Amino acid sequence: ESSSGSALGPRDLSCYRILSTGSYECSWRYEGPATGVSHFLRCCLSPGRCCYFAVGSATRLQFSDQDGVPVLHDITLWVESQVANRTEKSPEISLLLYSFVKYDPPPKDIKVSRTAGQVLMEWKTPDGQDNADVQFRHRTPGSPWKLGHCGLQDDTGLAGAEMDVPGDPLSSESCRCPLEKDAAQEFQLRRQRWLRSQAPGGPWSSWSSSVCVPAETPPKLELNCSVELLQPDGRRQLTLQGQQPPQLELPEGCHRTTPGVEATYSIHLHMLSCPCQARATKTLPLRKMLRLSGAAYNVTVISQNRFGPGLNQTCLITADNHTEPRTLNISVGAKGTTMHWAGRVEATTYCIEWQPHDQDKSRATCTVTAPQALDQAGMVTHSWNPASGAMEQEGCYRVTIFASTRPKKPTSWSTVLSTYHFWGNASRAGTPQFVSVKNHSADSVSVHWAESPLSSCPGVLKGHVVRFWDEDSSQVSEYEVNATETQVTLRGLRPGVTYTVQIRADTAAEQGAWSKPQQFSTEVQVSHLIIFLVSLGSFVSILVLGILGYFSLNRAAQCLCPPLPTPCASSAVEFPGSQGKQVWQWTKPEGFPEEAPPQEALVVETFWDKGEG
Repeated sequence: ESSSGSALGPRDLSCYRILSTGSYECSWRYEGPATGVSHFLRCCLSPGRCCYFAVGSATRLQFSDQDGVPVLHDITLWVESQVANRTEKSPEISLLLYSFVKYDPPPKDIKVSRTAGQVLMEWKTPDGQDNADVQFRHRTPGSPWKLGHCGLQDDTGLAGAEMDVPGDPLSSESCRCPLEKDAAQEFQLRRQRWLRSQAPGGPWSSWSSSVCVPAETPPKLELNCSVELLQPDGRRQLTLQGQQPPQLELPEGCHRTTPGVEATYSIHLHMLSCPCQARATKTLPLRKMLRLSGAAYNVTVISQNRFGPGLNQTCLITADNHTEPRTLNISVGAKGTTMHWAGRVEATTYCIEWQPHDQDKSRATCTVTAPQALDQAGMVTHSWNPASGAMEQEGCYRVTIFASTRPKKPTSWSTVLSTYHFWGNASRAGTPQFVSVKNHSADSVSVHWAESPLSSCPGVLKGHVVRFWDEDSSQVSEYEVNATETQVTLRGLRPGVTYTVQIRADTAAEQGAWSKPQQFSTEVQVSHLIIFLVSLGSFVSILVLGILGYFSLNRAAQCLCPPLPTPCASSAVEFPGSQGKQVWQWTKPEGFPEEAPPQEALVVETFWDKGEG
């Protein structure tokens, strides 16, 4: 019978040899209602030599070369499907069954990595199935499958890491696939035998199991770090607050439990203080609360998927600034320096850190002790010699001591104490310099001095003491001044008396040295009335002397310089009344030796007021 040409019936018949089992298989699709249908697989080698298999409602049949099918010769196969009184026939296929091989799909253990913005998949080549052509299909959530081509695989493959026989590396295959930046993907792969004649040597394998690939960059976890005050046990609570990232939407064939599809988050803890400890870093599962010492830490939230780490977020936890003055006893002897402090429990390891005050934290130095025992008073003693390099230069240092019974665990440390210590000769360094005295009033002066180097070391300088006395008495007066003050006013002084003043700076541990003696005196005060009368008398004297001098000078001028004749009393310059304006000609006298300029007219004008001569 020929094909009926109906839209219903068997379709896409494929027959092949299964390489892994050595058996043969034919499969097809059936379009139409499956109820009451019966399928028959038929084959013919030549006229008169045919075979058939009743399959029932199944669309797949496996058989061997012992079932009467000539697998070493070209044969023709087709499927007939009977429903009620109607028979539908599939298109015929002709092939050599033994040579038409169906490869296996890639195995389940596919290695996935990221390279150059693509997904790289690698797997071991199934035994005896070299020279394959590979395809892939992928989809994102809510989208259909998209087909892609991996390409022909070299028969040598990639060198495997494992060895079946010494010197015989396992071949492997690979495929590069597109990578989505913000969406998860589901991948499936299939393989096909490819002949050296550049022709397919079998059908496509079934699709592999799904490989779920997350987005290229895992979502960043937005967190805020808040830390509480240090508790009496030397620890404080760190709280991570923030919003969890939204759950990644997955394709249909992927689930939350699929390895590598979900991003994971962890905490990388780095203890910055006391860097000489055995292990300063540790990676912990993500927790909302941690108990830490008063040291400085870097807390980094790490996001990671199967492609590696993503965007991280780091919080800097600064060191606790709380200090405890006079809780650390330091003594210096001929053999070195010794520290004493109250211990915690037996067999505790201590980390002692010291760093110059108000300087770069990178200059901090530390040392870790062996597990220490407590003496009868519950104190711990630690000594070192000058060769150890601790506190080499004179100055202010912050000394912090941490304790732990498990020193290799950064989260196990607690703060024992933190204080400031002035290393060196505090008595000499704290002696006040540049002492000066200024008059303040009739019976008081203001004493000033420069700020002591001990003032910059918190808690070290206890205060200043100012003492003064006069040269006629052995009685000494003292003033106590706060550590932050650099001046004081001395009152109740006697005018004209010479005094001596000295200042010292005291620490919490000892008294300082006195400054160089500074002498001063107050001036004798004069009454304001006397000053006024003296000033008034001086003014009157000057006024009288000025008047007398004026008259004396006038008399002298009259004697030395008599008065000249008055022009009005002489008739030498009188002019006639009618001559208001006349012109006089200048004539050269006889015998005048000098040369004279040309004769010029001399004009003389006279004016008379009415009533005057």
